[in-house]
Amino acid sequence: MNIIPTRIPDVLILEPRLHGDHRGFFMETWRASTFESIAPGIAFVQDNHSKSGRGILRGLHYQLQQPQGKLVRVIAGEIYDVAVDMRRDSPTFGQWVGEFLSADNHRQLWVPPGFAHGFIVTSESAEMVYKCSDYYAPADEHSLLWNDPALAIDWPLERIGVPEPVLSDKDRNGRLFAEAPTYE
Repeated sequence: MNIIPTRIPDVLILEPRLHGDHRGFFMETWRASTFESIAPGIAFVQDNHSKSGRGILRGLHYQLQQPQGKLVRVIAGEIYDVAVDMRRDSPTFGQWVGEFLSADNHRQLWVPPGFAHGFIVTSESAEMVYKCSDYYAPADEHSLLWNDPALAIDWPLERIGVPEPVLSDKDRNGRLFAEAPTYE
C-alpha cells in the first residue's frame, strides 16, 4: 500500500496495489498491521455504505464526544472528499484538504478523529464505503456550513456543472466554523 501525505499531515491518501489482468483485478483495501503503523491504537467498529447522485453534498459532519475516524473508499463513480481540522490545539486547526476518490483511482482517504468530513458526488452517481473508529451517535453529531466563507472550501461545482449542491436540511443549516464547537 502506498501512503501519500496531504497538506494536513494527519490526513492521508492510501493507494492500494492493484493486481489485474484480462479477468479483472484484485487489491487489498485494508490490513490491520499496515493501518496500525499509520494510526496507532485506532480500531474500526462500524462499516457504512452510501449511494448518492451527481451534485449531492453530504457534510461537513463530526462528533465531539464520540469522534469518528473514517477510512473512505469509493466503489462506484467519483466524489470530492473533504476533511476540516476541528482540533483547537492543532497547527492545522481550521484548515481543510480535499481529494478526488473514485472507483477508477482506487484511492482511500484516512480522516482521523477530530475532523469534520463531507463529500460531493462528481459523477452521475457514486457509492462509497467507509470504516468508522466509533459508532454513529446522532445526538452528538454537528454540521459545519458547507460554504462558510471562513473555510473557503473549493468545491468543484463548475466541474460537475451544478450551480448549487443538493443538501439535506441539516447540511443547509450547518454552523459557521467560528460558531461551531471544536475539540479541545
